[in-house]
Amino acid sequence: MKKLSFFLILLLVLTGCSSVNNTENKAGDQVKTIDQTQKNLNVKKDVYVPNPQITDDINLVTVGETVTDDKGELTLKSYKRINKAVNIGGIEMVLKEVKLMHFVPDYSMIDFFHSYTHEEEFDFLKVEIEVKNTSDEDMKFTPVAFVKTSNGELKTWEDDIFLEELNGEIQSNNVKKGNMGFILENTNDIKSIEILTSDVLNNVDESIEKAKTIKEDI
Repeated sequence: MKKLSFFLILLLVLTGCSSVNNTENKAGDQVKTIDQTQKNLNVKKDVYVPNPQITDDINLVTVGETVTDDKGELTLKSYKRINKAVNIGGIEMVLKEVKLMHFVPDYSMIDFFHSYTHEEEFDFLKVEIEVKNTSDEDMKFTPVAFVKTSNGELKTWEDDIFLEELNGEIQSNNVKKGNMGFILENTNDIKSIEILTSDVLNNVDESIEKAKTIKEDI
């Protein structure tokens, strides 16, 4: 009888352990699922969105190559990968790359570009930028307030054709990534560009730090 009681108790203990292990495994699986979901959410935050007006040039890195889509035809004339960081008043700006391209817009896109140029096709300068507000307060900043080529051609932020909302307010610890582009009339023998940022302003429009100049050979 004692032996039977012992075996019954042992069976109950083993059943209980099995149940705990199954519960732990399920909990572990749930954690893994949550972790994977979080990873998927993080990936979605960095999804690349092509510009709605201009042919996608993300894979255009060889000078002379051309890509075509329903927005038009784009040819790379000059390309330089830079990845230069500039710190100004709590803002970290990274100038990632500079491209000089020739664009033949599709007929459906012509009306958009008529506010910038009356030419049916044109050259433009594109700068890829990342801006991060490393401070504890919201700031106002324009990464490219002015850009000047070595040929003397000057463009302002108002001439930007990409319209990816890189200008203006950037919240504390937030990041903006994107492009700014400027149609140029004279691209022959451009050797360099000079970019002037805006001042960094706080939320009551007080200047935190004066503008900086970035000069790059291209």
